[in-house]
Amino acid sequence: MSKQRLIVIGNGMVGHHMVEQLIERNATERFDIIVFGEERHRAYDRVHLSEYFAGRDAQSLAMCDADFYAANGIELRLNEAVTAIDRDASQVISDQGTYSYDRLVLATGSYPFVPPIPGGDRPNCLVYRTLDDLDAIRAAAENANTGVVVGGGLLGLEAANALRGLNLDTAVVEFAPRLMPMQVDTEGGELLREKIEDLGVQVLTGRATQEIVDGETSFHRMVFQDDKVLETDLIVFSAGIRPRDELARDCKLELGERGGIVIDDKCLTSDPAILAIGECALWNNSIFGLVAPGYQMAKVAVDTLTEGETTFRGADMSTKLKLMGVDVGAIGDAHGDRSPSARMFRYLDEIKQEYRKLVVSSDGKKLLGAMLVGDNSYYDTLMQYYSNGLELPADPASLILPSSEGAPTLGPDALPDTASICSCHNVTKGAICAAIDAGAADLAAVKGETKASTGCGGCAALLKSVVDSELEARGVEVDQSICEHFAHTRQELYSIVRVEGIKTFSELIKKHGHGLGCDICKPAVASILASCFNEPITNAAHVPLQDTNDTFMANMQKNGTYSIVPRIPGGEITPDKLLVLGQVGKKYDLYTKITGGQRIDLFGARLEQLPDIWQELIDAGFETGHAYGKSLRTVKSCVGSTWCRYGVQDSVGMAIQLENRYKGLRSPHKIKFAVSGCTRECAEAQSKDVGVIATENGWNLYVCGNGGMRPRHAELLATDLDDETLVKYIDRFLMFYVRTADRLQRTSVWRENLEGGLDYIKDVVINDSLGLAEDLESQMQTVIDNYECEWANAIKDPEKLKRFRSFVNDQRPDPDIIVTEERGQLRPA
Repeated sequence: MSKQRLIVIGNGMVGHHMVEQLIERNATERFDIIVFGEERHRAYDRVHLSEYFAGRDAQSLAMCDADFYAANGIELRLNEAVTAIDRDASQVISDQGTYSYDRLVLATGSYPFVPPIPGGDRPNCLVYRTLDDLDAIRAAAENANTGVVVGGGLLGLEAANALRGLNLDTAVVEFAPRLMPMQVDTEGGELLREKIEDLGVQVLTGRATQEIVDGETSFHRMVFQDDKVLETDLIVFSAGIRPRDELARDCKLELGERGGIVIDDKCLTSDPAILAIGECALWNNSIFGLVAPGYQMAKVAVDTLTEGETTFRGADMSTKLKLMGVDVGAIGDAHGDRSPSARMFRYLDEIKQEYRKLVVSSDGKKLLGAMLVGDNSYYDTLMQYYSNGLELPADPASLILPSSEGAPTLGPDALPDTASICSCHNVTKGAICAAIDAGAADLAAVKGETKASTGCGGCAALLKSVVDSELEARGVEVDQSICEHFAHTRQELYSIVRVEGIKTFSELIKKHGHGLGCDICKPAVASILASCFNEPITNAAHVPLQDTNDTFMANMQKNGTYSIVPRIPGGEITPDKLLVLGQVGKKYDLYTKITGGQRIDLFGARLEQLPDIWQELIDAGFETGHAYGKSLRTVKSCVGSTWCRYGVQDSVGMAIQLENRYKGLRSPHKIKFAVSGCTRECAEAQSKDVGVIATENGWNLYVCGNGGMRPRHAELLATDLDDETLVKYIDRFLMFYVRTADRLQRTSVWRENLEGGLDYIKDVVINDSLGLAEDLESQMQTVIDNYECEWANAIKDPEKLKRFRSFVNDQRPDPDIIVTEERGQLRPA
């Protein structure tokens, strides 16, 4: 049978996923496939588009290797726009030629909607959709001080974060009375607004732009419906999307009243030779603007092309987002609009800035929808109740009320086989069980078989718990070994090192492992050895174990240079030391920035410059800040009672004491502290691994919080502590964590995995339930007594300094390091 010609118009995420499905189904034996991409880049990850401004490039965002299409016998025609479809001749016409087809798939996606505002086409009025759009925004920002995003939805807030990352004073203008009106209600919107404004972004809601004209102090002046004005240098429109249906419109395919290519359950258009998928397709009068429904359509379309029976039956639009570091989640009928008899449960904490809402059936047994702002840790459990129709607890409100155990969880055993584990690839618990029954014996094999957790990655934790549970249920012992070289967990290796007094990796692997070690076990063992004995990591026996950052005691940046972060305990620094930092930055032409942890970061140092720079800093009294290590980073503080009229304790003094005590402590993951001088919490102590807040009677101690990709509030461990007791409890807490956590496990995740949770930690730390208190304190004192600044140790040893050369046989600097000037400082070109 001769092959048919299949043409796919569109090489976005959905179009690319369809190609992957065609390859997986061996459809290349049936079709000669041509894929057209209008952009010059092959398919890339639009979900993480904003990371382009954080250093990722088109290559790292790409969804496949450069030779993927050719290697699978598929012709990819990039930078070639299809301009027309001739249905009578079964041809597509591009700006470079004409191509015949037997079957045609439209995966043309959507385009940003720009409101018809007079002046909206002025220079520096841009959109936020493609990599080229982001390049245009970055170029415009070089000569701008302020930026405005028109649109306060999901993409609008992503665009605002991008402008903020470009160091522009940023504002968001939204026509609706609140941000993200599709996802959150009035209460959630108000809280979201507060959190966004706390980040320094101005929010203007209920504003309609009437025109854009020349500004008086900036490039643009935006005039609103009430004649109020806002001046800005740069405007980004992100007011929603519209389906790219112009090709279908021109060739007379059936469209919806408001646009979109009409498709049936098989993703067929009104022409049976043509299919449509993704954001250009209109199914049951609905456009689906998320990637997961597009992936589902892609699978159905491939099934249709290969004469299968799968149909598209719609998609759940529940979303879990992190916008500018703020959690937002919406499940099902989050507003309760579709359920007049529904009951509502709401929880609002204005201090922690958390809002949660449940929409349940009138009998209180089924979850119809949910809304989250500020903390998405409740999302996975609520999603399983919703998507699987599980019966709610007798008191549904318990699912959103805070407890000492944190957010509620559903064990894997409670989930039915129909439970959706990975929405991106539509993988159910049943599919995971089937993969295990077919021979997938570990997490990697299950991922490879089902593709679960290879999309956005949000289901990774749930997937692991399901796989481990199912393997154990089948009598398979789940291997928790740290790697193939040690049949031990990190905790077991820690105990072996402590009990046997092993001080080198070579001795440990000789006695308790095999082989030469790897990039997993070497840094983990290096951390264990440092936690136990705190010998300099620059010693010859320890250097080969370190990753790049620890090897050179500096954070490598994306252009191959390094950053310098001296320790500034508690954020307190003398004018003389400030002058030294300025002089060093100027002498070596370093990019200088104040960090979020009250330190000064100097970027752009070449490898061979590091020893000279650190010699000058150490001569001025600085020490390494361990910004490169899994260790104590900073102890942030407010000014406390020394200066502040609200302060009740000396937070700066306590912060300095704690930072000097625990500097150099190596741990499974980085650790951050903060000390606030009163309950106004200016140091943000409740978002740290260890948070200390002053009271009239002493100090309150919070533990196991963190920011990062999964923010978590710290929990109250003890109240009204005197200085001595505070330090004693922190000693015990930290060493207990160091002893029992897994490799690269933050304190928050460690606490979540501890049976007994916070109560168990209290028993160990406060009540000494394990009889370890004295040992933990003694072990901490050993680490403190053996502290030595790693850079001070390195620069006095000529042998250790030999590592700091770009080339072994050449003293020249690395010629591949290229920089350009921006805002008066150098940055990577």
